[in-house]
Amino acid sequence: MEYSGAEIWRIILLLGIGTFLIRYSFLGLLGDRPLPDWLLRHLRYTAVAILPALITPLVLWPQATGGETDPARLGAAAAALAVGYLTKNPIWAILSGLGALYLLLYLIG
Repeated sequence: MEYSGAEIWRIILLLGIGTFLIRYSFLGLLGDRPLPDWLLRHLRYTAVAILPALITPLVLWPQATGGETDPARLGAAAAALAVGYLTKNPIWAILSGLGALYLLLYLIG
């Protein structure tokens, strides 16, 4: 489908307004008020849920292999999970997964 220049700018403007309203609904309207304890308890798990949600498709259906699951990425994910579980440190988990991926890609080919 071919879009004209005006249609593209209209889409960009509407997406910008939508993004602003989504962020303002949380930061602008609730930013200076104390949040209830139940909501704060749930917000603590947001970061823990986002990283696996971003990584899982890249491990199971990587674009580099044409969507085929490969042992190098599964091994790197397992190494990152193990290090993250043992150390409770996300930086070490990410670095160990990165190192394991490069090592396994070198060894497996």
